[in-house]
Amino acid sequence: MLRNLREALKGQLTDEELKQLGRAFDIVGNIAVVKLPDGLLPKKHLIGEALMHVHRHVRTVLRQTSAVRGEFRTRELEVIAGEPETETTYHESGCSFKVDLAKVYFSPRLAHERLRIAQLVKPGEIVTNLFAGVGSYSIVIAKHGQASRVYSIDKNPAAFDYMCTNIRINKVGDRVMAILGDAREVVETHLREKTDRVLMPLPELAREFFDVALLALKPEGGMVHFYDFGKEPELFKPSLEFTRAAAAAKGRKVELLESRAIRSYATRVYHIVLDLKVS
Repeated sequence: MLRNLREALKGQLTDEELKQLGRAFDIVGNIAVVKLPDGLLPKKHLIGEALMHVHRHVRTVLRQTSAVRGEFRTRELEVIAGEPETETTYHESGCSFKVDLAKVYFSPRLAHERLRIAQLVKPGEIVTNLFAGVGSYSIVIAKHGQASRVYSIDKNPAAFDYMCTNIRINKVGDRVMAILGDAREVVETHLREKTDRVLMPLPELAREFFDVALLALKPEGGMVHFYDFGKEPELFKPSLEFTRAAAAAKGRKVELLESRAIRSYATRVYHIVLDLKVS
């Protein structure tokens, strides 16, 4: 995709500008989201039009103008080509997700990880997703796993509304329960010791809420998928040491079943996951 974009812009951008394009763009449904260095901002509309020419189904190109930030992990976006839309429908693993990229956090780059988790779920399990967003992990689990119930929690009202819509679209309302609220309050009030498997797919908050994941597990224990940031050269060791110490403080024991680097986040920093068996 990147090579085709560079070919489309050849002769319109200098060789140095073409090198600056980088690899930072995602396509979500019929919307493309790009990050551009300051040196390319005078050519942003040209780049947006070229991206639409290369990817014919794209109807809108948005430039990300801020980092993902704030309580609801959203980002600021600017239309640089096409229709002024931020809402789209994205398809993944036989599921459809309606999202508004200006109101909720969503990444198509986690598609493989969502399906991987779904395929680990055992028949009859109760799953709790502490940071569910628009319901992507929860719905893929309901479609491809065999959970009896998925409690799907998010505190962003916009994400909750889209989650409810996506549950209806994918016809998984018999297994996925959308819950609007802070994960800590929801677990402490309603889901204490009820869960076989906990997902924590927001690395920014995983350490702060690890005690909540432990509280949600049944007394005999279960699985926690702990997402964090890992730095080279020891991607996983600090995260594993943290979870073991935090679990021991609650009278629990952690066994690492698998560790994975999911994607690059920054220079020598990766979005990682630890699959933990807690007893």
